[in-house]
Amino acid sequence: MTAPGERNVLGGPLEVCGTDPVTGFYRDGHCSSGPDDVGSHTVCAVVSAEFLAMQAALGNDLTTPRPEYGFAGLTPGDRWCVVAVRWRQAFEAGAPAGVVLAATNARALEVVPLEMLRAQAVDVPDDLSGWPAPGSDQVDP
Repeated sequence: MTAPGERNVLGGPLEVCGTDPVTGFYRDGHCSSGPDDVGSHTVCAVVSAEFLAMQAALGNDLTTPRPEYGFAGLTPGDRWCVVAVRWRQAFEAGAPAGVVLAATNARALEVVPLEMLRAQAVDVPDDLSGWPAPGSDQVDP
């Protein structure tokens, strides 16, 4: 249910976050957000054991299967659209999850600065200035 024109935090089209398990507020694999998504499930996170433990401590158990909701529970390494405020809490507490920038909804920027998200990026794109990313095969002009 990705709304036409939804953008990621880099300004491009919102890419799929995860399909195994299927994530997203609308369970379509995207971190789409609309008026029904009060929590803003907009950050595409690659969850770690530390992140999952912190979420459980905050009362947001993401590891226990909930078959009544078609939820098998998450394990470290899964991609999941998480609430932007929860992701920021984990970052500030030293237990952040990795972030897939191309699949993180631009609405996350209402809560989390881009620099914070980029610090945990697992899909590091070329620098926005046009210079290649470190380790790329391109030669500086």
